[in-house]
Amino acid sequence: MQLRIDLHSTSFEPLVALARWQEEQQHSGISNSAAEAVFVGRVRGVAADGCELEALELEHYPGMTEQQLERLALDCCQRHGVNSCLVQHRIGRVLPGEAIVLVAMGADRRGPAQRCCQELLEALKHDAPFWKREWRADGSSEWLSGNTPL
Repeated sequence: MQLRIDLHSTSFEPLVALARWQEEQQHSGISNSAAEAVFVGRVRGVAADGCELEALELEHYPGMTEQQLERLALDCCQRHGVNSCLVQHRIGRVLPGEAIVLVAMGADRRGPAQRCCQELLEALKHDAPFWKREWRADGSSEWLSGNTPL
């Protein structure tokens, strides 16, 4: 099983990261998966209270965050029999419209790839050690205590 997890403090292009990951798999001798499931999440332009959002800030605990992301990904991948997994996640200040997360799964069949991708996204949303702060256009901010619905 091939696993790649990266945290980005600056913006990244999800499709470029996905293409690079696919290329790395080919060069490392890992056979192409018959199915891939991909999700790209972007920051919304509206805060939880409906106000215009200027930015979303993500704090993390270096070292611990990467270990927890790896544990979450490995657990999901083993449960679903996935061949490869890519997680790219932003930290720091993220602007509306910018990618905040990319999750990609490679498997022998679409079902395991899709289920694993969905499960890992939910795990990242609820169990990953990120602290989120919304910055509103009026200059005010608020730390979020809950997660957005599906």
